[in-house]
Amino acid sequence: MFVDKQSSCRESIVLVPENPPFTSSQIKFITWAFGAITIIVLDSGGYDVHPEYVGRVDLDTTTAALQLKNLTLNDSGTYKLTVAASNLQIHAGETSLKVYESLIEGKSSANITCEGSGHITSMEWMKDKNPLTPINITFSSDNRSVLISPVIRSDSGEYQCTLRNPASSDTANLRLIINYGPEYVFIEGPNEVNLGRPVSLSCSATSVPSALFTWRFNGSDTGVTTNTFTIDKSDITHSGDYICTAHNDVTEINVSQRHLLVVKVSGVGGGGGDGGLTTGAIVGIVIGVLVTVAGICGLIFYFIKQRQNSGLGNKIAETSTIYENIDCKNKPTLNI
Repeated sequence: MFVDKQSSCRESIVLVPENPPFTSSQIKFITWAFGAITIIVLDSGGYDVHPEYVGRVDLDTTTAALQLKNLTLNDSGTYKLTVAASNLQIHAGETSLKVYESLIEGKSSANITCEGSGHITSMEWMKDKNPLTPINITFSSDNRSVLISPVIRSDSGEYQCTLRNPASSDTANLRLIINYGPEYVFIEGPNEVNLGRPVSLSCSATSVPSALFTWRFNGSDTGVTTNTFTIDKSDITHSGDYICTAHNDVTEINVSQRHLLVVKVSGVGGGGGDGGLTTGAIVGIVIGVLVTVAGICGLIFYFIKQRQNSGLGNKIAETSTIYENIDCKNKPTLNI
């Protein structure tokens, strides 16, 4: 009723009965057991989950399938399913689960052994239905095991060993997953946006398993834990540095990427439309205009003073004193 399973630490797996002799409408009682531990029981009174498995298992009441989460090496072993049907028949089956250490690219090694009973005359190794080539692989002298050291991402795949004798043959399968990353972290989104417009920044990374994401803004945690950071309506306070950090739970590697966003103020100076100016540009223009006006005042003062110097002597002293007290700072306010 089952096919044996294999998986890696921290992953999840679903144990599903194949071609069960009962239908979902006939199920009255379900129990899953692991050795002497009854993992979960379903009856007319509801669920009863063993304390060690609370939060780690889910039961599909229509198929009697059991999902195991966050696997550890201790989860390796035999699992037994018992189902009581409405016709008073009891159905039972077993399956074996093998949990392996997580393999990390460049750090881990994998030793795969193929064992069988009886008289074996030949053995063949395959990967993804192709002959296994010794690139980073070492075969044992009797060809019954292979050592992959160190593992690289291209080593992920389905491995098969086939044992043969003149009377029969048998094949065993093993799926390897090589964990790596995150790498190539990239933020996609605009660098400038007009005031009041929505903004969406999307973070991506190459990683196995898939990376987890967090966002920081100007050095502060935003609480966003998805790959997308969204602003419904932008304002000046949204200008700044956005940092996306990608994390791999297995490799325990963090990689960050920075993205600068500037919120522009539209229509400054009567231009209107989308050709707005940033706050920094506005300040720069205002300072530039004020400096220019101050320069013009200085020139006017100089020319007027020189012109008065060409007049009568007593008038020169009086006029010079008056114009020297002119303060160009007391000019009309300039609105941009």
